[in-house]
Amino acid sequence: MHEIGIAEAILDAVEKRAAGRPVQHARVRAGALLRISEPAINQAFAMVSAGSPAEGARLELIIIPVRHICRTCRHVTTSDDAFASCDGCGGIDIVTEGGDELILESIQTTEADHVPGHPRRDSGDPARPS
Repeated sequence: MHEIGIAEAILDAVEKRAAGRPVQHARVRAGALLRISEPAINQAFAMVSAGSPAEGARLELIIIPVRHICRTCRHVTTSDDAFASCDGCGGIDIVTEGGDELILESIQTTEADHVPGHPRRDSGDPARPS
């Protein structure tokens, strides 16, 4: 299950961005060449995030297609399939670009009781709303 390694990389990025705040949701863009599905990556993420601020968070997965360039006719297309023949000429001499990206696009956090390194809201600081 190669999704475990990918889920660990996502968790690392999520934890850095969350800065200790509990995470509810994260949106991830993943290249088609990574061959991951939303159910599989959510299962892997649930396993690796247990006990972390991201425990219980759901991942939304957006697949980034691969760009195919035919060396024979120069036709360019995109696809979720890494192995394709040219739509223009039917040739198989195809160059692929991209499709291996893994990008943490956004996270949604909830209010934490206290974020390390930041004053508490109830600290009496008049500049901070209570």
